[in-house]
Amino acid sequence: MRQTVVILHHPVPDNATPDDMDVLVQASSVANALKGLGYKTHIKPFALDIRKFSSLLARLKPLCVFNLVESLDGDGRLIHLACSILDHLSVPYTGAGADAMFVTSNKVLAKRWMHLAGIPTPEWIMPGKRIDCDHPFPSRYIIKTLWEEASIGIDEESVVDAGNLNELLGHLEKRSHKLGKQCFAEHYIDGREFNLGLLANKEGVEVLPPAEIIFDFPDDRPKIVDYRAKWVEDSIEYQGTTRSLDFSHEDEPLLEKLKLLAQKCWESFDLRGYARLDLRVDEKRNPWVLEVNTNPCISPDGGFAAASAKMGISYTEIVKRILFDTLKSLII
Repeated sequence: MRQTVVILHHPVPDNATPDDMDVLVQASSVANALKGLGYKTHIKPFALDIRKFSSLLARLKPLCVFNLVESLDGDGRLIHLACSILDHLSVPYTGAGADAMFVTSNKVLAKRWMHLAGIPTPEWIMPGKRIDCDHPFPSRYIIKTLWEEASIGIDEESVVDAGNLNELLGHLEKRSHKLGKQCFAEHYIDGREFNLGLLANKEGVEVLPPAEIIFDFPDDRPKIVDYRAKWVEDSIEYQGTTRSLDFSHEDEPLLEKLKLLAQKCWESFDLRGYARLDLRVDEKRNPWVLEVNTNPCISPDGGFAAASAKMGISYTEIVKRILFDTLKSLII
Protein backbone atom coordinates (compact mmCIF):
# COMPACT_ATOMS: atom_id res chain seq x y z
CA MET A 1 0.00 0.00 0.00
CA ARG A 2 1.31 3.44 -0.91
CA GLN A 3 2.00 5.73 2.01
CA THR A 4 -0.07 8.92 2.26
CA VAL A 5 1.11 12.52 2.46
CA VAL A 6 -1.45 15.19 3.33
CA ILE A 7 -0.77 18.50 1.57
CA LEU A 8 -2.07 21.21 3.86
CA HIS A 9 -2.77 24.78 2.74
CA HIS A 10 -4.66 27.75 4.12
CA PRO A 11 -8.30 28.14 3.02
CA VAL A 12 -8.61 30.09 -0.23
CA PRO A 13 -11.78 32.24 -0.49
CA ASP A 14 -13.83 32.62 -3.68
CA ASN A 15 -12.65 36.22 -4.08
CA ALA A 16 -9.00 35.26 -3.50
CA THR A 17 -6.16 37.61 -4.43
CA PRO A 18 -3.33 36.36 -6.69
CA ASP A 19 -1.03 35.68 -3.73
CA ASP A 20 -3.72 33.51 -2.12
CA MET A 21 -4.43 31.65 -5.35
CA ASP A 22 -0.76 30.80 -5.74
CA VAL A 23 -0.90 28.30 -2.87
CA LEU A 24 -3.31 26.17 -4.91
CA VAL A 25 -0.72 26.03 -7.70
CA GLN A 26 1.89 24.97 -5.18
CA ALA A 27 -0.37 22.31 -3.66
CA SER A 28 -1.19 20.81 -7.07
CA SER A 29 2.47 20.85 -8.15
CA VAL A 30 3.65 19.24 -4.91
CA ALA A 31 0.94 16.57 -5.24
CA ASN A 32 2.07 15.70 -8.77
CA ALA A 33 5.70 15.45 -7.63
CA LEU A 34 4.78 13.23 -4.67
CA LYS A 35 2.70 10.96 -6.88
CA GLY A 36 5.71 10.62 -9.16
CA LEU A 37 7.72 9.56 -6.09
CA GLY A 38 5.16 6.84 -5.32
CA TYR A 39 3.10 8.52 -2.58
CA LYS A 40 -0.64 8.84 -2.27
CA THR A 41 -1.72 12.44 -1.65
CA HIS A 42 -4.65 14.34 -0.18
CA ILE A 43 -4.85 18.14 -0.60
CA LYS A 44 -6.69 19.68 2.32
CA PRO A 45 -7.38 23.26 3.50
CA PHE A 46 -6.53 23.88 7.14
CA ALA A 47 -9.17 25.20 9.52
CA LEU A 48 -8.78 25.99 13.19
CA ASP A 49 -10.90 23.11 14.49
CA ILE A 50 -8.62 20.74 16.37
CA ARG A 51 -11.14 17.93 16.85
CA LYS A 52 -12.21 17.90 13.22
CA PHE A 53 -8.61 18.17 12.02
CA SER A 54 -7.49 15.41 14.37
CA SER A 55 -10.28 13.13 13.10
CA LEU A 56 -9.24 13.81 9.51
CA LEU A 57 -5.63 12.87 10.19
CA ALA A 58 -6.68 9.79 12.17
CA ARG A 59 -8.71 8.61 9.18
CA LEU A 60 -6.01 9.30 6.59
CA LYS A 61 -3.09 8.09 8.74
CA PRO A 62 -0.51 10.12 6.79
CA LEU A 63 3.19 9.47 6.79
CA CYS A 64 3.51 13.22 7.31
CA VAL A 65 1.95 16.56 6.35
CA PHE A 66 3.43 18.73 3.61
CA ASN A 67 2.77 22.13 5.14
CA LEU A 68 1.91 25.00 2.76
CA VAL A 69 -0.16 27.06 5.22
CA GLU A 70 0.79 30.75 4.88
CA SER A 71 -1.91 32.46 6.96
CA LEU A 72 -5.29 31.94 8.59
CA ASP A 73 -8.32 34.13 8.07
CA GLY A 74 -6.15 36.46 6.01
CA ASP A 75 -3.81 37.14 8.94
CA GLY A 76 -0.10 36.31 8.65
CA ARG A 77 0.37 36.34 12.42
CA LEU A 78 -1.51 33.02 12.59
CA ILE A 79 0.84 31.18 10.24
CA HIS A 80 2.47 29.19 13.04
CA LEU A 81 -0.79 27.72 14.36
CA ALA A 82 -0.84 24.86 11.86
CA CYS A 83 2.64 23.85 13.04
CA SER A 84 1.66 24.15 16.70
CA ILE A 85 -1.42 21.98 16.24
CA LEU A 86 0.51 19.36 14.26
CA ASP A 87 3.07 19.32 17.10
CA HIS A 88 0.20 18.91 19.58
CA LEU A 89 -1.11 15.95 17.57
CA SER A 90 2.40 14.47 17.18
CA VAL A 91 2.09 14.50 13.38
CA PRO A 92 5.36 15.22 11.51
CA TYR A 93 5.33 17.99 8.91
CA THR A 94 7.65 19.55 6.37
CA GLY A 95 9.51 22.81 6.62
CA ALA A 96 10.04 25.11 9.57
CA GLY A 97 8.90 24.20 13.06
CA ALA A 98 6.44 26.28 15.05
CA ASP A 99 9.12 28.32 16.85
CA ALA A 100 11.04 29.23 13.69
CA MET A 101 7.78 29.96 11.88
CA PHE A 102 6.66 32.40 14.58
CA VAL A 103 10.01 34.17 14.96
CA THR A 104 10.53 34.69 11.22
CA SER A 105 6.94 35.73 10.47
CA ASN A 106 7.20 38.60 12.97
CA LYS A 107 9.63 40.74 11.00
CA VAL A 108 10.80 42.86 13.93
CA LEU A 109 11.32 39.82 16.16
CA ALA A 110 13.32 38.23 13.33
CA LYS A 111 15.45 41.38 13.03
CA ARG A 112 16.10 41.37 16.77
CA TRP A 113 17.14 37.71 16.50
CA MET A 114 19.50 38.56 13.62
CA HIS A 115 20.96 41.47 15.59
CA LEU A 116 21.72 39.16 18.52
CA ALA A 117 23.28 36.59 16.20
CA GLY A 118 25.54 39.16 14.54
CA ILE A 119 23.70 38.99 11.22
CA PRO A 120 23.60 42.42 9.53
CA THR A 121 20.06 43.74 9.10
CA PRO A 122 18.94 47.34 8.48
CA GLU A 123 18.03 49.51 11.47
CA TRP A 124 14.32 49.69 12.29
CA ILE A 125 11.73 51.51 14.34
CA MET A 126 8.59 50.00 15.80
CA PRO A 127 6.02 52.55 17.03
CA GLY A 128 4.86 52.20 20.61
CA LYS A 129 8.08 50.46 21.61
CA ARG A 130 11.35 51.73 22.96
CA ILE A 131 12.99 53.78 20.22
CA ASP A 132 16.40 52.19 19.75
CA CYS A 133 17.17 52.98 16.13
CA ASP A 134 20.70 54.36 15.80
CA HIS A 135 20.45 55.45 12.19
CA PRO A 136 20.78 59.24 11.86
CA PHE A 137 18.22 61.55 10.28
CA PRO A 138 17.40 62.77 7.70
CA SER A 139 17.07 59.39 6.06
CA ARG A 140 14.94 57.21 3.80
CA TYR A 141 12.84 54.37 5.21
CA ILE A 142 10.56 51.69 3.86
CA ILE A 143 7.39 50.98 5.83
CA LYS A 144 6.34 47.33 5.99
CA THR A 145 3.57 45.36 7.64
CA LEU A 146 4.81 43.52 10.71
CA TRP A 147 3.37 40.10 9.87
CA GLU A 148 2.38 39.81 6.22
CA GLU A 149 4.44 38.06 3.56
CA ALA A 150 4.29 38.12 -0.28
CA SER A 151 4.91 41.93 -0.28
CA ILE A 152 1.37 42.48 1.00
CA GLY A 153 0.92 46.17 1.85
CA ILE A 154 4.00 47.34 -0.04
CA ASP A 155 3.73 49.83 -2.91
CA GLU A 156 5.62 52.89 -4.16
CA GLU A 157 4.23 54.94 -1.24
CA SER A 158 5.92 52.59 1.23
CA VAL A 159 9.27 54.35 0.78
CA VAL A 160 9.36 57.66 2.67
CA ASP A 161 11.86 60.39 3.49
CA ALA A 162 11.97 61.62 7.07
CA GLY A 163 13.89 64.56 8.46
CA ASN A 164 13.47 63.48 12.07
CA LEU A 165 11.96 60.78 14.27
CA ASN A 166 8.60 62.50 14.74
CA GLU A 167 8.17 62.85 10.99
CA LEU A 168 8.91 59.15 10.51
CA LEU A 169 6.45 58.17 13.25
CA GLY A 170 3.85 60.31 11.47
CA HIS A 171 4.44 58.38 8.24
CA LEU A 172 4.12 55.13 10.17
CA GLU A 173 0.84 56.11 11.79
CA LYS A 174 -0.63 57.21 8.47
CA ARG A 175 0.47 54.04 6.70
CA SER A 176 -0.75 51.71 9.45
CA HIS A 177 -4.15 53.43 9.40
CA LYS A 178 -4.40 53.13 5.62
CA LEU A 179 -3.52 49.42 5.57
CA GLY A 180 -5.37 48.52 8.75
CA LYS A 181 -2.32 46.53 9.84
CA GLN A 182 0.52 46.96 12.32
CA CYS A 183 3.59 48.39 10.58
CA PHE A 184 7.24 49.19 11.27
CA ALA A 185 9.86 51.25 9.47
CA GLU A 186 13.15 49.88 8.18
CA HIS A 187 16.12 51.92 6.96
CA TYR A 188 15.96 51.77 3.17
CA ILE A 189 19.07 50.28 1.57
CA ASP A 190 19.42 51.86 -1.87
CA GLY A 191 21.36 49.14 -3.65
CA ARG A 192 21.25 45.73 -5.31
CA GLU A 193 18.64 43.18 -4.23
CA PHE A 194 19.23 39.42 -4.00
CA ASN A 195 17.28 36.28 -3.12
CA LEU A 196 19.04 33.18 -1.85
CA GLY A 197 17.24 29.86 -1.54
CA LEU A 198 18.29 27.15 0.89
CA LEU A 199 17.40 23.49 0.42
CA ALA A 200 18.08 20.62 2.79
CA ASN A 201 20.36 17.79 1.67
CA LYS A 202 21.93 14.73 3.29
CA GLU A 203 24.74 16.81 4.81
CA GLY A 204 22.48 19.54 6.16
CA VAL A 205 21.70 22.39 3.78
CA GLU A 206 22.67 23.55 0.31
CA VAL A 207 22.63 27.22 -0.65
CA LEU A 208 21.11 27.61 -4.10
CA PRO A 209 22.56 29.97 -6.72
CA PRO A 210 21.73 33.60 -5.85
CA ALA A 211 19.26 35.54 -7.94
CA GLU A 212 19.50 39.29 -8.40
CA ILE A 213 16.42 41.39 -9.03
CA ILE A 214 17.04 43.72 -11.96
CA PHE A 215 14.94 46.88 -11.84
CA ASP A 216 13.98 48.68 -15.05
CA PHE A 217 12.15 51.57 -13.40
CA PRO A 218 12.05 55.34 -13.98
CA ASP A 219 14.59 57.20 -11.83
CA ASP A 220 11.88 58.70 -9.62
CA ARG A 221 10.39 55.30 -8.70
CA PRO A 222 11.85 53.41 -5.70
CA LYS A 223 13.49 50.15 -6.72
CA ILE A 224 11.51 47.71 -4.59
CA VAL A 225 9.71 44.42 -5.19
CA ASP A 226 6.24 45.52 -4.13
CA TYR A 227 2.94 43.67 -4.35
CA ARG A 228 2.29 44.62 -7.97
CA ALA A 229 5.80 43.57 -8.98
CA LYS A 230 5.12 40.11 -7.60
CA TRP A 231 1.52 39.49 -8.54
CA VAL A 232 0.04 41.90 -11.12
CA GLU A 233 1.38 40.68 -14.46
CA ASP A 234 0.17 43.61 -16.59
CA SER A 235 1.66 46.23 -14.26
CA ILE A 236 4.70 48.41 -14.88
CA GLU A 237 6.22 47.05 -11.67
CA TYR A 238 5.86 43.40 -12.73
CA GLN A 239 7.24 44.01 -16.21
CA GLY A 240 10.06 46.17 -14.85
CA THR A 241 11.50 43.51 -12.53
CA THR A 242 13.41 40.54 -13.87
CA ARG A 243 15.45 37.81 -12.23
CA SER A 244 19.11 37.24 -13.14
CA LEU A 245 21.07 34.14 -12.15
CA ASP A 246 24.24 35.11 -14.05
CA PHE A 247 27.13 37.04 -12.48
CA SER A 248 30.62 38.20 -13.37
CA HIS A 249 33.81 37.01 -11.70
CA GLU A 250 33.98 40.37 -9.92
CA ASP A 251 30.89 39.39 -7.91
CA GLU A 252 32.34 36.11 -6.63
CA PRO A 253 33.63 37.52 -3.28
CA LEU A 254 30.24 39.17 -2.68
CA LEU A 255 28.34 36.01 -3.56
CA GLU A 256 30.48 34.04 -1.11
CA LYS A 257 29.54 36.56 1.63
CA LEU A 258 25.87 36.06 0.80
CA LYS A 259 26.25 32.29 0.95
CA LEU A 260 27.88 32.42 4.39
CA LEU A 261 25.10 34.71 5.65
CA ALA A 262 22.48 32.30 4.35
CA GLN A 263 24.11 29.38 6.15
CA LYS A 264 24.33 31.42 9.35
CA CYS A 265 20.63 32.28 9.16
CA TRP A 266 19.76 28.61 8.61
CA GLU A 267 21.61 27.66 11.78
CA SER A 268 20.56 30.67 13.89
CA PHE A 269 16.84 30.25 13.18
CA ASP A 270 16.97 26.42 13.34
CA LEU A 271 15.43 26.11 9.88
CA ARG A 272 14.35 22.88 8.19
CA GLY A 273 13.52 21.70 4.70
CA TYR A 274 13.81 24.93 2.74
CA ALA A 275 13.95 28.68 3.15
CA ARG A 276 14.75 31.90 1.29
CA LEU A 277 16.68 35.02 2.25
CA ASP A 278 15.94 38.48 0.88
CA LEU A 279 18.99 40.74 0.97
CA ARG A 280 20.18 44.14 -0.16
CA VAL A 281 23.78 45.15 -0.88
CA ASP A 282 24.71 48.80 -0.37
CA GLU A 283 27.09 50.95 -2.41
CA LYS A 284 30.02 49.79 -0.24
CA ARG A 285 29.16 46.16 -1.09
CA ASN A 286 27.96 45.47 2.44
CA PRO A 287 25.15 42.87 2.52
CA TRP A 288 22.06 43.35 4.69
CA VAL A 289 19.49 40.62 5.40
CA LEU A 290 15.99 42.03 5.01
CA GLU A 291 13.93 38.92 5.75
CA VAL A 292 14.20 35.22 6.43
CA ASN A 293 11.35 33.44 4.66
CA THR A 294 10.42 30.04 6.02
CA ASN A 295 8.51 27.71 3.68
CA PRO A 296 8.85 30.12 0.73
CA CYS A 297 6.88 29.84 -2.48
CA ILE A 298 7.77 26.73 -4.48
CA SER A 299 5.58 27.26 -7.52
CA PRO A 300 7.27 25.71 -10.58
CA ASP A 301 7.60 29.13 -12.22
CA GLY A 302 8.92 30.86 -9.08
CA GLY A 303 12.38 31.97 -8.07
CA PHE A 304 13.12 29.01 -5.81
CA ALA A 305 12.48 26.51 -8.61
CA ALA A 306 14.52 28.62 -11.06
CA ALA A 307 17.53 28.72 -8.72
CA SER A 308 17.24 24.97 -8.14
CA ALA A 309 17.11 24.31 -11.88
CA LYS A 310 20.32 26.34 -12.25
CA MET A 311 22.00 23.62 -10.15
CA GLY A 312 20.32 20.81 -12.07
CA ILE A 313 17.79 20.13 -9.29
CA SER A 314 14.40 19.20 -10.72
CA TYR A 315 11.09 20.20 -9.17
CA THR A 316 10.48 16.62 -8.06
CA GLU A 317 13.89 16.61 -6.39
CA ILE A 318 12.99 19.80 -4.48
CA VAL A 319 9.87 18.15 -3.10
CA LYS A 320 11.77 14.93 -2.35
CA ARG A 321 14.45 16.76 -0.36
CA ILE A 322 11.90 18.74 1.64
CA LEU A 323 10.00 15.56 2.44
CA PHE A 324 13.06 13.49 3.31
CA ASP A 325 14.39 16.19 5.63
CA THR A 326 11.25 15.54 7.69
CA LEU A 327 11.32 11.74 7.38
CA LYS A 328 14.95 11.44 8.48
CA SER A 329 14.01 12.80 11.90
CA LEU A 330 11.52 9.92 12.25
CA ILE A 331 14.30 7.41 11.61
CA ILE A 332 16.60 9.09 14.11
